[in-house]
Amino acid sequence: MKLIKTLIAGLAAMVVAGGFALSAQAVPITGMLNIAGQANFNTNSLLTASSATFTNPHVEGPNTGSFAGLVFPTPVVMASYTFDPSTMTNGLWSVGGFTFNLLSSTVEQRTATFLSVSGTGIITGPQGFDPTPGVWAFTSQNAGGRPGMSFSFSANTEAGAVPDGGMTLALLGTGLMGLAAFRAKFGKV
Repeated sequence: MKLIKTLIAGLAAMVVAGGFALSAQAVPITGMLNIAGQANFNTNSLLTASSATFTNPHVEGPNTGSFAGLVFPTPVVMASYTFDPSTMTNGLWSVGGFTFNLLSSTVEQRTATFLSVSGTGIITGPQGFDPTPGVWAFTSQNAGGRPGMSFSFSANTEAGAVPDGGMTLALLGTGLMGLAAFRAKFGKV
């Protein structure tokens, strides 16, 4: 009789724990977001520029995954950006409830008229999405040394760990129940 009570208690605990595991399942942000507009750099040459502010940033396309509902020309809020040296920037861009928090960046290529920067950060989203690591690229080109240069920006989320749906917890519970049953059956010898 004690063995049955132990098994029932263990089974009930496993069901409750499994319910908590399923309700805490992560929903990562996925896909690609494209942003364009005009960048205004702190110098007229991209060879010496170290920071930028943005005019008329907006969503371009095509966008995929979690960003698929963001269409041209949805306005984007962009913070001032210092890329040389790499500077963490919370809220580098925000649109449609999504925000990109820049962690680091690297100048990949630069000339007097071309700049390419890449980096990493965390993308947060509306309720229901978990913060997700993301990679991104920023390019700007300047034909003829104009102070206002066009730019393009794209963000792409990295694949994160996939939740196991509570299987690990279920297997642990089953193993513990087996140990409890074994102890109850053979513990009095």
